[in-house]
Amino acid sequence: MTDPTLAAPHTPADLPTRIQHYIDGAFVDSQDGDTFDVLDPVTNRVYLQAAAGKKADVDAAVAAARRAFTEGPWPKMLPRERSRILHRIADLVESRDARLAELESFDSGLPITQALGQARRAAENFRFFADLIVAQSDDTFKVPGRQINYVNRKPIGVAGLITPWNTPFMLESWKLGPALATGNTVVLKPAEFTPLSASLWAGIFEEAGLPQGVFNLVNGLGEEAGDALVKHPDVPLISFTGESSTGQLIFANAAPWLKGLSMELGGKSPAVVFADADLEAAIDATIFGVFSLNGERCTAGSRILVQREVYDEFVERYAAQAARVKVGFPHDPDTEVGALVHPEHYAKVMSYVEIGKSEGRLVAGGGRPDGFDDGNFVAPTVFADVPPTARIFQEEIFGPVVAITPFDTDEEALALANDTKYGLAAYIWTNDLKRAHNFSQAVEAGMVWLNSNNVRDLRTPFGGVKASGLGHEGGYRSIDFYTDQQAVHITLGKVHNPTFGKN
Repeated sequence: MTDPTLAAPHTPADLPTRIQHYIDGAFVDSQDGDTFDVLDPVTNRVYLQAAAGKKADVDAAVAAARRAFTEGPWPKMLPRERSRILHRIADLVESRDARLAELESFDSGLPITQALGQARRAAENFRFFADLIVAQSDDTFKVPGRQINYVNRKPIGVAGLITPWNTPFMLESWKLGPALATGNTVVLKPAEFTPLSASLWAGIFEEAGLPQGVFNLVNGLGEEAGDALVKHPDVPLISFTGESSTGQLIFANAAPWLKGLSMELGGKSPAVVFADADLEAAIDATIFGVFSLNGERCTAGSRILVQREVYDEFVERYAAQAARVKVGFPHDPDTEVGALVHPEHYAKVMSYVEIGKSEGRLVAGGGRPDGFDDGNFVAPTVFADVPPTARIFQEEIFGPVVAITPFDTDEEALALANDTKYGLAAYIWTNDLKRAHNFSQAVEAGMVWLNSNNVRDLRTPFGGVKASGLGHEGGYRSIDFYTDQQAVHITLGKVHNPTFGKN
């Protein structure tokens, strides 16, 4: 018997009616009392008000974080002491994963099974960095009998973290984990579309024993709260994930203070399928790669390049499978594509669907799915025969829309793969070992997956080239970003100095 609760929108129990900032260990409203609406993406109704942070609120949060850094115990703790707290954070996240997933799914439109996986990944992110800072070793260079030179790492100060609305809780953990592990204090500015799950961090951190003022959260619009955080002179680090155009603004606004920047920006990643590939595996992976997380993922393989010998078969099988992807309410465990995050984003994605109808051959989707007249639902949409000059080939759509293009030779495939301003990820499908490695080294992408979907290893660098980003995080790259490296030189034995100014 079908559960009737899965055939209608779901509202979690005990939702808050408002969301506040969290500054210096207390929940507070904006100093000017301003708020903004937060919408449920399934119905687009306003379900709560969130405090709209401005410069004054950011100033208060930064001041609290700065006090906690200069006067508090956090930066001075031994790595093992910080590690224990981070492990407690991970334990708490794991113990609350069902509730976190329910709220994340409701707030963002993500399918509940995928939201649950993201909540568990958030716990793993904290656990990973809790272990890494204890296991970390630094360089020592010896000149026997003469000198020892070693590297000392120090936390930098207040880290400004600006996070996006796709899988918000997990992506916040990517930044919070290493920033806190290395002894910094933080001010988090979550995306205004999805503030619900971010508001839960404060209670988790308090219960885990994080000292007061180490974590601060200011909600608000990017052009107000985000801008104030980027321009604040007491915030030496900014880690940002979001659109490339926003990254350009942050780059310019941070320049006068020469801030450390880590920016993971947009993508239009190619998935290249050669004729010798395992077609079934390639189709499964590329379906997942563009339609999971509602297509709202920076690393989506949204341009599929297929060798002409298998092109027609690939398109036919891909379109048929895309048409079977289950669109449904986010709380339904059978749902594979839920609702896009916000009506503004839904309108943007649908505008690209309409553009695509004049640029390629529509073979699946192309509008609202049947039975969903309200909310931000888009049927998984596939365009074939898309020329490389097409907007749907060149521009990031960030939704469940894919463009498929044929190629004949390896050289043509490489030219097509590199023919965008972006360079975040690439996916290569071939059983030719030499081709796989040579193509991977030539493709303009920060990350490459060979015969694989997007499987993340936290030890490896995450980041892109060209318009897809600046710098890398993940593993020791995150430790590098969130610490200052100080070289210390010690003379052993007799001092050998050049002699100036003596008779």
